[in-house]
Amino acid sequence: MELSIHQSWKKALQSEFDSNYFKELAAFVKTEYATQTVYPPASKIFAAFDAAPIDQVKVVIIGQDPYHGPGQANGLCFSVADGIPHPPSLINIFKEIHTDLNIPIPVSGILERWAEQGVLLLNAVLTVRKGEAGSHAKKGWERFTDAVIKTISQEREDVIFLLWGGFAKGKAKLIDKKKHHILTSGHPSPLSANRGYWFGNKHFSQVNELLQGMGKEVIEW
Repeated sequence: MELSIHQSWKKALQSEFDSNYFKELAAFVKTEYATQTVYPPASKIFAAFDAAPIDQVKVVIIGQDPYHGPGQANGLCFSVADGIPHPPSLINIFKEIHTDLNIPIPVSGILERWAEQGVLLLNAVLTVRKGEAGSHAKKGWERFTDAVIKTISQEREDVIFLLWGGFAKGKAKLIDKKKHHILTSGHPSPLSANRGYWFGNKHFSQVNELLQGMGKEVIEW
C-alpha cells in the first residue's frame, strides 16, 4: 500500500507511519487489496485527510467502519458516491439538517463539500472487505485513528467534535475538553434515531453558532 496522504497529516503523524504496528497494518491492507474485494478504492483510503488538511480542520465527525456494499465507501464517513442510494444513517443525518436548518435534503450523498470546508469525516477503521462489516477491525486502524484524534487535540484549539453513538462517545477521553468543544448524541442509525436518541440534537446549528462565536466561517451543511 503506497502511503499517499496530505503532507500536513504526513508530517503530523510521521511517528505513527514509522511505527512497527503501522508497517504491519500497511502490509495486511496491501495483501487484502491484492487478494480480496476491499472498500473504499485504495486511492480513497485517506480521502478524508486529503480533503481537510490538519490546519484547516474545524469539525470532526467520527464514524466506525466504511460501508461494505459495492460502490458505497469513498473514504469519508457517512458519505456515498453519486448514484448510490443514501444509507439509512445518512438519510437521518440529512433529515436532522433539514429540520434544524431548513435546508433541502440533497440528491447527492457525497460529503466532500463538508470536508472541503474543514469537516474531517473520520472512520475509526479505514478499510473493509466487501460484505463483511468489521472485517478490518482490530488490525491497527483504531490505534492510528486514535492517534489522529489525539494529534488534533494536542496541536489545534477550538475544534468541534461530534460524537454520535456509544462508539464515538468513547473517543471523548482522547480529547482535551478545556481546548475543544464536544457535542454528543445518539447515532443516526434507525435503531438509535427511531428511539429518540438522534432527531432534535440540533448539532448542525450548534456547530455554526460555535464557529460564529469564534469568528470563523460557518459550515454550509
